[in-house]
Amino acid sequence: MKRILFILAVALYGTIGVFAQSKSARSEQSIVVFNDVLRQLDMSYVDTLPYEKMTETAINQMLRQVDPYTVYYPKDKDRELKMMTTGKYGGVGAIIQQREEKTDSTKAAKKDKKKGDKYVIISEPYEGKPAQKAGLLAGDRIIEIDGKKMANKTVSEVSDMLRGIPHTTLTVKVQRYGIAEPLEFTVEREEIKLPAVSYYGMINAKVAYISFNEFTENSADDVRRVLDELVKEHGAQSLVFDLRENGGGIIDEAVKIVNLFVEKGKTVVSTRGRTKQSERIYCTTQDAAYPDMPVVLLVNKNSASASEIVAGSMQDMKRATLIGERTFGKGLVQSVRQIAYDGYIKLTTARYYLPSGRCIQAIDYSKHQGKAEKDTTGGILPDIVMSDSTRKVDISYTLYSKQLFFDYATRYRATHPTIASVKEFALTDEDIEDFCAFLDEEKFVYETETSKYFEEMLEMAQHEDLDSTIIAQLKAFEPQLQPSFREAIARHKADVVELLEAEIIERYYYQKGRIEYMLKHDKDLERAMEVLQ
Repeated sequence: MKRILFILAVALYGTIGVFAQSKSARSEQSIVVFNDVLRQLDMSYVDTLPYEKMTETAINQMLRQVDPYTVYYPKDKDRELKMMTTGKYGGVGAIIQQREEKTDSTKAAKKDKKKGDKYVIISEPYEGKPAQKAGLLAGDRIIEIDGKKMANKTVSEVSDMLRGIPHTTLTVKVQRYGIAEPLEFTVEREEIKLPAVSYYGMINAKVAYISFNEFTENSADDVRRVLDELVKEHGAQSLVFDLRENGGGIIDEAVKIVNLFVEKGKTVVSTRGRTKQSERIYCTTQDAAYPDMPVVLLVNKNSASASEIVAGSMQDMKRATLIGERTFGKGLVQSVRQIAYDGYIKLTTARYYLPSGRCIQAIDYSKHQGKAEKDTTGGILPDIVMSDSTRKVDISYTLYSKQLFFDYATRYRATHPTIASVKEFALTDEDIEDFCAFLDEEKFVYETETSKYFEEMLEMAQHEDLDSTIIAQLKAFEPQLQPSFREAIARHKADVVELLEAEIIERYYYQKGRIEYMLKHDKDLERAMEVLQ
């Protein structure tokens, strides 16, 4: 069926003339075949064909053979494209996520819950946006929107209900932890512009810090504005610019940010593709605002695209020190083209090359159908490489992945109307014991990754009919691989407390509070401070 859909997709493109520009014999022959298959389907298939759904599915299947970044947006989904480029959308300003009912451990609103039911919750309301201003909290379960029940709806379906034209209102009914009766909120949608700069401030009397989210329209102006403020009002003399987790965006914004620190007329990046139109050189065009300011850039494995342009070009020009992990390695240029019936295609047209000639791209997508290979020389290797301690698979990882930190923070927020400031807040030993009691209530069993592999090994040993004495010895060893979660938390208390405190702080001080707190424990930042001093 996928093959039929693939053929249908190209056939539909052929019928509207998208491929009409190709004059090669192979292309002409393909179009004839595809059109004939579509014609036979249209005339003779036993049931009515869902053309729109088949078209979208077929095109998506076709594009997956190319690379993950060439994407089709039909008319009804063009807002996703606009949000990526502008950072704006009409909605309530909250991240939502789907959860699955586990048990009725809370006393509130048990009656309509069934194990296995899915529901959507408010995961993260943005400070100052409609959801937060209306009173919605992280952890609130969405049960109705404008009178329509949301039980077992997908995130996409709920998101469609929440988004809409700015200044229109909607009624959201939620179930909140610890409150028996549902709560109802009237929310007025706004044009949501997510901040490109998620946090900025002074690390000490001389060093400024900026956390940069994404390269959307005018984001370079936002960076210039906050940097001017940090210099003029707070005396900043050097900068830590954080590009970790920044997936990129508009190339022109990346060039403008480099231009803040690099003099006029310097090549930042070039693009090369199959056509002459895809070849371009991007240079700085203005006098640099801060040509002599010492800069450290923080990057990690999720810094991609425009982030890598900034990092790589400033590294090539010896204008910044890079600290962190090798970056993602996305050096493909996407151009947005409008197609028939008000749709769009975000199409890969070229590759990025840094001033030194390095290509950012790490994965060769010319080898299709799952055979793409990663080039370990792709991406940007920092000047100072830091080990990634976040990859440790211990009790902290397990608690985080099962969202138990999140769920406890929901309960904590329900019983603590206020907390101390970000700098002063700290959990007590009594709080940690309460967290353990919460895990007991949730019937949490700590299963180590090692124990999972051990079970497989034991099964294999029995399958291979090893000596019974050996199998008995293996079984005797097994309990040591399954410690109680209390023992594991005691061994990794610092990590557990850090993640739990961060989750709780975000309930009161939102994203900025979490970032401010996590900076106190940031090894990359510590290393950056050593470099700048």
